[in-house]
Amino acid sequence: MLQIGVKKKKTVSKVAYHTFMIILSLIMIYPFIWAVMSSFKPVQQLYAENPLSIIPTEFTTQNYARLMEVLPFGKMMINSIFLSITIPIAMIAVASLCAYAITRIEFKGKNILFFAFIATMMIPSHVTLIPNYKIVTEMHLYNTFTALFLSSMFTASNAFNIFFFRQYFLSIPKDLENAAIIDGCSKIGVFFKIILPNAKPAIATTAILSFRNVWNSFLWPMLVINDYDKLPITVGLKYLKEWETNWAVLLSGATLSIIPIVIVFIVFQKYFMASTVNSGFGGK
Repeated sequence: MLQIGVKKKKTVSKVAYHTFMIILSLIMIYPFIWAVMSSFKPVQQLYAENPLSIIPTEFTTQNYARLMEVLPFGKMMINSIFLSITIPIAMIAVASLCAYAITRIEFKGKNILFFAFIATMMIPSHVTLIPNYKIVTEMHLYNTFTALFLSSMFTASNAFNIFFFRQYFLSIPKDLENAAIIDGCSKIGVFFKIILPNAKPAIATTAILSFRNVWNSFLWPMLVINDYDKLPITVGLKYLKEWETNWAVLLSGATLSIIPIVIVFIVFQKYFMASTVNSGFGGK
């Protein structure tokens, strides 16, 4: 009887726990669902009916059609996708090479260099905003994608990528590297044939985080880009808010703007979850 009572108590606890988590999940996801569904609502329903209702009385795509009329949305999406793919690739290439050098190559001052990278993470981005703007204008890079590339490459985000790769590389056994060197593989060959194939979770994690950071960047692109054909979608939505008073159109733009991030996370989520378990447990 005692054993049955304990099992019954555990069952009740599990049911209560999962019920609570389901309710909490619904509360967290409700605003997202409401925003997506409201982008298909007629204007009358959005403003006149119960604002908490989710299901549109009549599904309409007029909000999306209006979005394309007010804003060169397609061009801005292409700009954001281009920047959010190419910049993270460059960031991962630089960060992984730096982390490999710091982790596997012995040279004087490497710890000082590493701590210098980490120190940049403690500096608020707004502190360097004016100096970076001055550098961009002096180099005649204003209103170019190059200004966005350089800013992303030398920010705290890439310093974090270096730190993250370093921690993950420490978890890769050196025996694999030594065996490859004995077989005649060079240092750079070890990096591409041994280190990177075993660092897929770290690459996926930095890809997701870097993609999100570049995709969501707003202040710097707004400062250095003034050509509408070069604006990313985040800045475009800011102008959309000024030009369009219909909130359903704004929700349509917001809905389309989050689709790429969701797709990237779905594609890389397996490696992303693996990295959260495996990273940070290495040792020298």
